[in-house]
Amino acid sequence: MPGYDNELASIVAELNRAALGSRASHGDAPQSTASLDQLLAYAAQRHASDLLLIAGAPVALRIDGVLSPAAGPPLGAEDTRNLLLPLLTAKQAQELQQSKSTDFCFSRETIGRFRANVHHQRGTLAGSIRLLPARIPTLESLHLPATLHRLAEARQGLILITGSTGCGKSSTLAALIDIINTERRDHIVTIEDPIEYVHGNRNSIVEQIEVGHDTPEFASSVRSIMRQTPDVILVGEMRDPETIATVLTAAETGHLVLSTLHTNDTSQAVSRILDTFPLANQRQIRQQLSLAMLALVAQQLVPTANSGGRYPAVEIMMGSHAVRSLIRKGEDHQLYTAIATGRADGMITMEQSLAELVRAGRITRETAVAHCFRPDDLARYLQS
Repeated sequence: MPGYDNELASIVAELNRAALGSRASHGDAPQSTASLDQLLAYAAQRHASDLLLIAGAPVALRIDGVLSPAAGPPLGAEDTRNLLLPLLTAKQAQELQQSKSTDFCFSRETIGRFRANVHHQRGTLAGSIRLLPARIPTLESLHLPATLHRLAEARQGLILITGSTGCGKSSTLAALIDIINTERRDHIVTIEDPIEYVHGNRNSIVEQIEVGHDTPEFASSVRSIMRQTPDVILVGEMRDPETIATVLTAAETGHLVLSTLHTNDTSQAVSRILDTFPLANQRQIRQQLSLAMLALVAQQLVPTANSGGRYPAVEIMMGSHAVRSLIRKGEDHQLYTAIATGRADGMITMEQSLAELVRAGRITRETAVAHCFRPDDLARYLQS
């Protein structure tokens, strides 16, 4: 895409000229955010998901999962500081100084909302900025299976969305919360770090708590909001044993709880939860998980056949009697078989999902092979 690279490079060159003029007139004071806004507006125009600002590399956009750097000069350490520091509040600047990294969301009225991580690398400041959709997505717009709509009808239990960074976990959760917000009269409380999608009150009442701004951390916030009569609780990420234990207790005691975890498939999610705890506590956690689990959904985004976007491939493990029994007994190695044979209960393996995308012409066979975990199973599904 040479034209696209050149256009972005020209924006960067313009910013460099402006920076030189600013330094000549006003010393080394940081510039306003106007220059960054030009990059954000261009990223939004190109439907990019991310904007990367790293000293020693050109400005880069991620579009359809592919990094597309500008055909321009690398950013310098002073460039990244001038672009990123004006974004920070005094508290965020202090956190950056102490922890060398800070996460936050911000908005531009004419462009949209963004999630940012500003951090240090090689002694310089760097930033990764995620562009958030202007509207809360639907399951249909995300091309997710209609089976997931059933999860939003549940009144109690744990819905866990897993996958790597950037696979769309937050969007899936936002779509599920929006269904509940629209179709039910519930009290919904979200705890996020940071808040990505802003939910207005529809038929439900939605409270959104931001870690670091409204609460110090996830676990204490979950314990606190359980005294606020919520019907639905969203915990942005199950990061530590205390948060996981509190989430499981909330899901056991009459709440619908949604959260995320970083694993590739549903079986790994079970192992990850258990491995967080000492061996002496794992039997109790197995019991809690088997009782609380409503569904585990693993997802990844794969390139489409026509190189125009990405489709989600999903693995869905529902909390059927058989699945709960396997988790309780510690027979995790049989979970994949239970998923593969549980289509009647709404379950699907990652390989089955990829095979369906191939048969529908949405992705190529080569793409499916590159993203599967069990090639032999994928080959069998493609032949059937």
